[in-house]
Amino acid sequence: MENRPIRGIAQRMSRTKRVSLLLTSVALILCTWALWAMKSGLVLGNYEIRIINMCSIYAILALSMNLVNGFTGLFSLGQAGFMAIGAYTSALLTMSAQTKSMIFNLKPIEPWLAGVQLPFPIALIAGGLVAAATAAIIGFPVLRLKGDYLAIATLGFSEIIRVVFTNLQTITNGSTGLKNIPPTANLWWNVGVMALVAVFILRLMRTSYGRALKAIRDDEVAVERRGFPLLKKKMLSFIISVFIAGLGGGLIASVVGSINPLQFRFILAYELLLIVVLGGMGSVTGSIVAAFIVTTAKEWLRWLDEGFSLGIVKVQPIAGMRMVVFSALLMFIILFYRRGLFGQKEFSWAGLWHALSRPFLKRKGGKTA
Repeated sequence: MENRPIRGIAQRMSRTKRVSLLLTSVALILCTWALWAMKSGLVLGNYEIRIINMCSIYAILALSMNLVNGFTGLFSLGQAGFMAIGAYTSALLTMSAQTKSMIFNLKPIEPWLAGVQLPFPIALIAGGLVAAATAAIIGFPVLRLKGDYLAIATLGFSEIIRVVFTNLQTITNGSTGLKNIPPTANLWWNVGVMALVAVFILRLMRTSYGRALKAIRDDEVAVERRGFPLLKKKMLSFIISVFIAGLGGGLIASVVGSINPLQFRFILAYELLLIVVLGGMGSVTGSIVAAFIVTTAKEWLRWLDEGFSLGIVKVQPIAGMRMVVFSALLMFIILFYRRGLFGQKEFSWAGLWHALSRPFLKRKGGKTA
C-alpha cells in the first residue's frame, strides 16, 4: 500500500525516462563516492584535488558568463570585476579580527569592518549579493547598449572596480591584497555549488522567463515589438549572472588563500569567454566540460615550459611554450567544432547512446536517427 504512489509515478513514466532516471541515480551515487574518496585521500593527491577544485570554480564562472552571453545574447566582459567583489567581500567577512590586524600594515582596517566575522556560507552569499547589487546599479545605463559597445562598457567597469580596489587601502589592503583567508571551500563546496548552479540554470531555461531570454538572443527586435519588458529581463539575467560570478569569486578566494587586484584583470574575462565558446554558447553541459578540459590542459602542459627531449633532439626550456601549444590545440578544436563541443545542446543518456552506437550501425549498414 505504501509503495502505490511511487509505483504509480513509475508507471506513468516512459521506458526511456525510467532508464534515464536510473542511470542518473547511479551516476550521482558514483560521483558522491568519488568525491568522498578524493576528500579522504584514497584516490588522488593534494595537487590533483586542487586542480579539480579550480575546474569546478571555473565551471561556475563559465556558467555565469554563459547565462548572459550564451542564453541571453548580451556580449558582457565584466565577470572579472564582479568576481573581485565577491572574493573580497567573502574573504573580509570570514577572516578573524586578529588576521585582519596582521595583514593591514600600511593603514589600519576600517573599525566597522575589523571585528566582523561570519560563517562561510553567509559570507559567500553576501559576496554574491554585493556583486549583484553593484550589477543592478551598473546595469541600467550599460544594458541599453548592444554588441561591442556593451562589451567595452562592461570591460571598462570591470577595470574601474579593480582600480578602486587597488586604492581602497583601509578596506581591501590596496595592491597588497588579502592573505591567510580561511580555506573553508573544499571539494564538497566547489562541486556542490557547481551542481546547484547548473541545475538552477537548466530549470530556469525551461520556464517562460528562460524562453524569453532565448527569444531575446535570437531576435531582440521581435521580442521588443511583442511588448515584452526588454530591459527588465536583461537586467534580471545580468544580476543573476553576476550573483553567480560573486559566488565563484568567494570560492576561489577560499581555495587560493590569498587575493590581490592583479588576479582580476581583464584577461580573466577572456579566459572565461574562451571556455564558453569552446563548450558551446547556450550549453550548460558544454561550459562544465570545457572548463574541466581547459583548466586541466593548462596544468598538464606545464612540462613544455620546463624543456623536453624527443629522442636525440633536446628542446631547451622556453617560457610560454605551454600557452603556444595550448592555443594551437584550441584553434584545432574550433576549426572542427565551430559551434563548440556541444553547440546549444545538453547531455542526455539517449544522446550518449546514439553517439556510441553510431559507428557500429554504420559498420553494419544500418540507419541512424
